[in-house]
Amino acid sequence: MRVVLAEDLFLLRDGLVRLLEAHGFEIAAAVESGPELARALAELEPHVAVVDVRLPPTHTDEGLQCALDARRERPGLPVLVLSQHVEQLYARELLADGSGGVGYLLKDRVFDAEQFVDAVRRVAQGGTAMDPQVIQQLLARRSGDDRPLARLTPREREVLELMAQGRTNAAIAARLVVTERAIAKHTANIFAKLGLEVSDDDNRRVLAVLAYLDHGR
Repeated sequence: MRVVLAEDLFLLRDGLVRLLEAHGFEIAAAVESGPELARALAELEPHVAVVDVRLPPTHTDEGLQCALDARRERPGLPVLVLSQHVEQLYARELLADGSGGVGYLLKDRVFDAEQFVDAVRRVAQGGTAMDPQVIQQLLARRSGDDRPLARLTPREREVLELMAQGRTNAAIAARLVVTERAIAKHTANIFAKLGLEVSDDDNRRVLAVLAYLDHGR
């Protein structure tokens, strides 16, 4: 599995390279700036890009914009974004096209090797890996009484949050100590209340829910 990694801090970049290689990933390129990232994504066609939001030369959203440009050129390119803080605008931009694997993790999660590697693998395979803090803030933005989200029960909101993190029904059931059948029922209720078509594809349904929460009326 070929990875293009973009991180301007040398020690963190080197640590991520070593970590991913130790878990069987091939590092196609490890770069430190926006222009280098743009070239690597265009020329190397990685299976997944792991990208810091803020890269030289602007140190604003250079990394994210390079990743978004690459997804426009290669629809569905899996991208896992790393950020120091929860920045809802960046999460919205990443989720906007609703195609391909996507992830948004706070850099604190990088220090949990197992969680980070699992996130990279999940995104590379077309899934989602959203930081719980990001999900909580996206959910909070749609919590007004006039929003469809307000129709959800506390348990359904809990299931939705876990779904959005990329967890399977089996994983949610284990986390909440209920049966998979109960989770399937909650999921059906969630989609009905949000006006979304039920899908058996976990990745598509999570992206649909996130896109709806972010861009819903």
